[in-house]
Amino acid sequence: MQVILKENVVNLGYKDDVVTVKDGYGRNFLIPRGKAVIASESAKKVLAENLKQRAHKLAKIKEDAVAMAAKIENVSLVISTKTSSTGTIFGSVTNIQIADKLAKLGYEIDRKLIFIKEPVKEIGKYNAQIKLHKEVSVDIPFEVISEPF
Repeated sequence: MQVILKENVVNLGYKDDVVTVKDGYGRNFLIPRGKAVIASESAKKVLAENLKQRAHKLAKIKEDAVAMAAKIENVSLVISTKTSSTGTIFGSVTNIQIADKLAKLGYEIDRKLIFIKEPVKEIGKYNAQIKLHKEVSVDIPFEVISEPF
C-alpha cells in the first residue's frame, strides 16, 4: 500500500514523501497514529499543490540546513566519561551526550537527528552523523576519553 507521510518517520521517509509499506504497518500503526494517510489520487493531487505552494519555504529550510552544516562540519568533540581500568565505559555514549556537548558550543541540534553508527562502549575515536535535512547531513568526529578520578 502507498501512504503519504505527515511527519518524519525514522528508517522510512520524510514528511510529504509517498512511500510503499506493508498493509498491516500502514493500517495498524502509521494511519491510526496520524503519521500517514492513504495515498489516493486526490490526496496525491492535494500534496502536489501543497508542495508547489511551499517550494519557497522548503528551499529556505534546506538553505538553513546547509548553512548549519557548514558551521558544524569542522567541530570535533571530546566527551569524558567514567571508565574501568581497562578502558571500558560504564554504560555507553549516546546521542544525548553529543547533543549536550553541541549545545554547550552553541549549536542547538535535536538529539533525534544525531545517529551513531556503532555502539560506543570503549574509549577511542568515533563518528556521529547529523541529518539536518533529508538531503543534508554532516559527520562529526568525537573522541571518548576517561574521566579523571
